[in-house]
Amino acid sequence: MLALSAQAQDFKTRLINFMEEYIYPNESLYEEQLNQMETRWAIPPIMEELKSKAKEQGLWNLFIPQKEYGPGLTNYEYGHLCAIMGRSLIAPEAFNCGAPDTGNMEVLIKYGTPEQKEKWLAPLLNGEIRSVFSMTEPAVASSDATNIEGSIIRDGDEYVINARKWWSSGAMDPRVGIAIVMGKSDPTAEKHKQQSMILVPFDAPGVEIKRYLPVFGYDHAPHGHAEVHYNNVRVPASNMLLGEGRGFEIAQGRLGPGRIHHCMRAIGAAERALDLLCERANSRVAFGTKLADKDVIREIIAESRIEIEQARLLTLNAAHKMDQEGAKGARKEIAMAKIVAPRASLSVIDKAMQVFGGAGVSEDTPLAAHWANARTLRIVDGPDQVHLRDIGRLELRERQ
Repeated sequence: MLALSAQAQDFKTRLINFMEEYIYPNESLYEEQLNQMETRWAIPPIMEELKSKAKEQGLWNLFIPQKEYGPGLTNYEYGHLCAIMGRSLIAPEAFNCGAPDTGNMEVLIKYGTPEQKEKWLAPLLNGEIRSVFSMTEPAVASSDATNIEGSIIRDGDEYVINARKWWSSGAMDPRVGIAIVMGKSDPTAEKHKQQSMILVPFDAPGVEIKRYLPVFGYDHAPHGHAEVHYNNVRVPASNMLLGEGRGFEIAQGRLGPGRIHHCMRAIGAAERALDLLCERANSRVAFGTKLADKDVIREIIAESRIEIEQARLLTLNAAHKMDQEGAKGARKEIAMAKIVAPRASLSVIDKAMQVFGGAGVSEDTPLAAHWANARTLRIVDGPDQVHLRDIGRLELRERQ
């Protein structure tokens, strides 16, 4: 494993300290405050306090590789930090490193005009608003982005958007200011140039939240996921990102770093699960001895550590290759990590739940919520089967 730079190591040390001092002790308070609000779609005050502290300590926008907007860490360096944040369900937002905002900010940094950056990127960087990414549609297999049917049609100085989207993460958040919407702007163009991405203010007339979508019963409030309909929504032509027909190109550029982030957060969740498992094993007595003294439990712990390290090394290798060759050059490695990391995380969390027994599937521990997230990750940003297909195809291509 490559050594971290002095800057990255400093961030890592301070991030671990921040997690110990502020994040873990306030996880239960966050839930308590959320449950006491008049609606689940409101922001617990403790989150804004945590964001303020993180910003004061310079632990902010750590994912951004461009020094103009962030600390300038590589994907490999940020991967180590992302795993630490992944240990807590509330941590990524506290550091302004939560999805889909990270991906949307990356899109605006790479492809946004100066005016788009001033209007939407600046408040996102400051943590003043949140955002939505609307790509997936219920009527088509959206893992193939060329299937997208929503329309973005030019009408004079405006574009008219009509689309039925779902799993638009963050759509329930009252702070949402902007959505990036993907749709077809020219169905007659070449297959990968039919799609465009456009910025849609979330309070624009015609934006309709049809329903919220729970995940395994979790509402993920106040962030939430929703089915969103865009009904004859009109936006200025200047809201187009990069240009008509560039949507597929943007999508591919957006997904590379995002998949690494998802994987490293999943590895962090597995680390948290293993910590809890070991604590349980050292404190729980069954049939006359501690669980930690039983060979079957030690085997579970050993297998968990092996799975975590395998996934970590595979993901960090993908991150390093992406730093060297770009997302396209690291396509196979990213796909492998995207398959292995969620599976490893699920396996480790499941073992921890088994050791906890009934408590493992309750809300007394974060295990069940982390399990639900890890299982969802096998679908998010491309299902396992799509990545397996790509890996097999690339392997065969290398041998031709």
